[in-house]
Amino acid sequence: MENQVVMITGASKGLGRALALAFAANGARLAICARSAEALFKVKEEAQRFGAEVLAITADISKARDLERFVAQAEVAYGQIDVLINNASMLGPSPMPLLLDYPEDDFAEVLRVNAVSTFSVTRRVLPGMLQRNIGSIINVTSEAGHVGYAGWGAYGISKFAVEGLTQTWADELSETNIRVNMVDPGEMDTDMHRLAVPDCDYPLARPEDVVDIFLYLASDKSAGITGKRFEAQSEEEL
Repeated sequence: MENQVVMITGASKGLGRALALAFAANGARLAICARSAEALFKVKEEAQRFGAEVLAITADISKARDLERFVAQAEVAYGQIDVLINNASMLGPSPMPLLLDYPEDDFAEVLRVNAVSTFSVTRRVLPGMLQRNIGSIINVTSEAGHVGYAGWGAYGISKFAVEGLTQTWADELSETNIRVNMVDPGEMDTDMHRLAVPDCDYPLARPEDVVDIFLYLASDKSAGITGKRFEAQSEEEL
């Protein structure tokens, strides 16, 4: 990943933080964003300890002006974006209500942040990748976006949308050297998982334990692989 420019949304904690540090340790230049400035700049400082160049922008990528500002500053700073990881997402109300009881405004917001923003960031970054005819886009999905589970509400449905987006982008870009894949990181010890499963009584992976598949999909080793779904806590797909 030496000198590759890697853009990561939702990079202030959990998986996003782990990814930022993993790519920094492997020589990448980073463009990271999150809504929490304090937590984001702590990640920036951690990544810089690896000698990485880091552009950290406080932004809510579900807002068009924030998204445009983030991507534009990254392109000005680095001249290109080689890898995009669409990681930013929100859970919604906790505990998660059944669909019959789900507030419509909350439902719409979760889909806007998790699914529409994944589309919007990708669409904004793609022209530069198409101009160079190379790039890797990695979308973060979930088991709840592959199988419908009662009680996972808007979050699960939004991840179904992310999986559809991944497959559609991959097919539309199949004649290019831009690959689009998705990763299900599995259950992890994160703030989001604690909100989703507050009574969890079984061991969970650390976010740091699941980064290898992202490094693989961002590297030249995965050239030609597109439209695939990977489970980070399983080696079967590798």
